[in-house]
Amino acid sequence: MSQRLGHRAIVLGGSMAGLLAARVLAESFAEVVIVDRDELTGVTTARRGVPQGRHVHGLLARGQQILEELFPGFTSGATAAGIPTGDLGELRWFFGGHRLKPSATGLICVSATRPMLESHVRARVAALPNVSLIERADIVGITTTRDNSRVIGARIHRHAKGSTEEALDAELVIDATGRGSRTPVWLDELGYGRPDEDRVKINISYTTRTYRLADESVLNGDLSINPVATPAAPRGAFFSRIEDGKCALSLTGVLGDSAPTDPDGFLEYARSLPVPDIYEIIRDAEPLSDAVVYRYLASVRRRYERLARFPKGFLVLGDAACSFNPAYGQGMTVAALEAMTLRDHLTRGMPEAAGFHQDISRVIDVPWDMAVGGDLSYPQVEGPRPLKVRIGNAYIAKVHAAATRDPEVTRAFMRVAGMVEAPTALMRPSMVLRVLRNGKPSESAPLPRPDSGPDSGPDSGPDSGPDEVRASRAA
Repeated sequence: MSQRLGHRAIVLGGSMAGLLAARVLAESFAEVVIVDRDELTGVTTARRGVPQGRHVHGLLARGQQILEELFPGFTSGATAAGIPTGDLGELRWFFGGHRLKPSATGLICVSATRPMLESHVRARVAALPNVSLIERADIVGITTTRDNSRVIGARIHRHAKGSTEEALDAELVIDATGRGSRTPVWLDELGYGRPDEDRVKINISYTTRTYRLADESVLNGDLSINPVATPAAPRGAFFSRIEDGKCALSLTGVLGDSAPTDPDGFLEYARSLPVPDIYEIIRDAEPLSDAVVYRYLASVRRRYERLARFPKGFLVLGDAACSFNPAYGQGMTVAALEAMTLRDHLTRGMPEAAGFHQDISRVIDVPWDMAVGGDLSYPQVEGPRPLKVRIGNAYIAKVHAAATRDPEVTRAFMRVAGMVEAPTALMRPSMVLRVLRNGKPSESAPLPRPDSGPDSGPDSGPDSGPDEVRASRAA
């Protein structure tokens, strides 16, 4: 047990980032209070405050490892509760319409819906004797000393009838309220100014239904089938076995493309994918839900580490600091890494904002470069493409091609994509030789039909149609 740093810490937001922050704060504070506007206890379905919760989520391998470290026995407990698991490198992965060679990596994929995974983490956090939840309460703002130099608590308003605004005192307040964080506004009102923002518009959509299969043998034992969107095949999907013997399918579209929500349109969109695997499975499966859509306009990174001043006793992490294109599955794992960074700072005393935000900026750098670099491989995405990005995208295309022939390349790529190893692992001499030897582009995947390509999306411009796809493939 770490030395106690104070009486109370408050975490604003009870999703994954907030729960993991509370877990490490519990080692250093007598009391940790989590505040969220939604009902949390016992909830295993999507919440209003987490609209993306209905869609297929990925807990990357490094995230699973951190959960296991913070909550020993977490993975075996999830498996016992009916959550499927498998090796990340043995899933059915497709890039540009071509399957990667399966490879045992030793990295565990926990295949649960976001609400179910979150409920297991929440149960472990809530079981800590010094952690409490305040549910169904709006976060009105933060409170500060008279000179605004230190945050000393938060103001909340419970939803219960007759409630009035109340103030909670704390020595440390964490903003884990997600993408809609009010911290930029609060800082501006306190005289600190707003942080700079990096923004890359991808305009991705997820359209999701759940199913029950009459015969799971059609999956050939696979946990997940993932034709990942690329410029050559911009429609993608994530199809996963999940808890309770169900399957979830999220169809993705970029640059304004989106799968219809009516049953026939949804099925037709699945048929337009570059591989037939998913369509052939769901056309005879039993739908358990209507299709729902989630749209994500842009990745946003708030540069708190660049602010000249920041109030003491206040930190920002999770999507409140950086929100990634969800197609890369990085959000929960980055939140876990940031929680471990917070834990490290707490071992040295009360965290200092500038140092903490600098350190999580370094945590964010690699996944941000991976996600933004991937998005910039689409010619229609606006943003600078320095030589580093152009070379990186060209090399990753060769990695994908080589992985269709060489399972060792698949293994190395999955360790990097799972955030277990740095991207430099793909540049080791032995791996470069494998990539160059096997990285000749595969035979081109079929282009989407003119009536089902990315130009059919509601927000696509004239530059996002089949001609642009052909141009990117030729490059």
